[in-house]
Amino acid sequence: MSRLRFVHAADLHLDSPFTGLQSVVPEIAAYLREATFAAYDAIVDTCISERVDALLIAGDVYDGADRSLRAQLKFVDGLQRIDAAGIRSFVCHGNHDPLDGWEARLNLPPGCHRFGADVEQVPLDVADPGRALICGISYPKRDVRENLIPRFGRCDPDVFAIGLLHTNVGGNMEHEAYAPCTLDDLKATGIDYWALGHIHTRQVLHEADPTVVYPGNPQGRHAKEVGARGVYLADVSDSGQVRLEFRPADSVRWESVEISIDGLETEQDLLDVVQKRSSEAVDEADSRHLIYRITIEGRGPVHHAVRRPGFADDLHDRVNDSYSGQTPFAWCERVEVSTTVPFDREDRRQASDFIGDLLRLVDQLRDDDDLLHRMTVELEPMFHHGRAKRYLRQLPTIEELRSLLTEAETRCLRELIEA
Repeated sequence: MSRLRFVHAADLHLDSPFTGLQSVVPEIAAYLREATFAAYDAIVDTCISERVDALLIAGDVYDGADRSLRAQLKFVDGLQRIDAAGIRSFVCHGNHDPLDGWEARLNLPPGCHRFGADVEQVPLDVADPGRALICGISYPKRDVRENLIPRFGRCDPDVFAIGLLHTNVGGNMEHEAYAPCTLDDLKATGIDYWALGHIHTRQVLHEADPTVVYPGNPQGRHAKEVGARGVYLADVSDSGQVRLEFRPADSVRWESVEISIDGLETEQDLLDVVQKRSSEAVDEADSRHLIYRITIEGRGPVHHAVRRPGFADDLHDRVNDSYSGQTPFAWCERVEVSTTVPFDREDRRQASDFIGDLLRLVDQLRDDDDLLHRMTVELEPMFHHGRAKRYLRQLPTIEELRSLLTEAETRCLRELIEA
């Protein structure tokens, strides 16, 4: 028998537009406008079908402080559905939907608790206060740059405590440093489960004592948010052990399809590979609608054809003629070309010209672990620079540096050989 079960969601971004899309057919555009709402409906359905005790939402319910009335109505409708099923809901607000944003005066259901600008401790079950506590806080305004963890204090070790917070743990470079804190900060509170929001890629930062989780956003909204998106279903035993199960909630899935022209001799060879990989992407989308980007890279005989004006656009139209009309739809939002002319690398490496020097330098760097490590040491200050860090991710590993060197070589050769 479980002590309690809850769904942990975050970053709903209700009514958020899909970004970075080229023009799409009206039927698909209309579906995309509903995608964040469809994901929210799926979350509510999961709560009801699984008969959980509570739904926890860790910030960014809406996409902006000037939230639409439609989004607010849809959100309250979902809360009322789970309230009618005897399920409580706990909501905190983050940088996209701070408390000072515009808000319609709508009635939340009695089983919903929305956290304010100060930390509160609320029993999950009012009839059994010792069963579990939810501790949370909302952003009073968008730019909350202080570490909010000290406000939580130390929780009663005899009561299972859940922390609800929108935060950037460990300085994730892909997201703004709102309410920044460290994993050690979270561990020091005595809270047993940290239900976090803000980072859009799901990850379990710590498995136990405490369990620290980002569920990610439940609906990808652009080409960088690829793969399945959803929520975590948490099952807590009488001894306080947490079992997590990821539950997809997305109705539209984003994927990236990379195709190499290495070894391809003709345009027909390329078309066959594009068709095959597109079909595989559709099959792997778990019966969801699919938006995908094709990147053509590598070097080979078809390079000059791929680089012809209009080739990528015509290929894009051809793929969409094949898949966009089916149900579920599959829409290729872009075809990017990053190919180079064919050449014998080893032969050019032996040459005494600039290209030979470049290839030998790249090989020297890629094969020297000590040198790559020194490079990471030299790069580290840049990743902490006040202005530069917002454009950079986390410091690259040695293997990532090797990949970057390969990419740099490809770009240099493209300019040098075709100049």
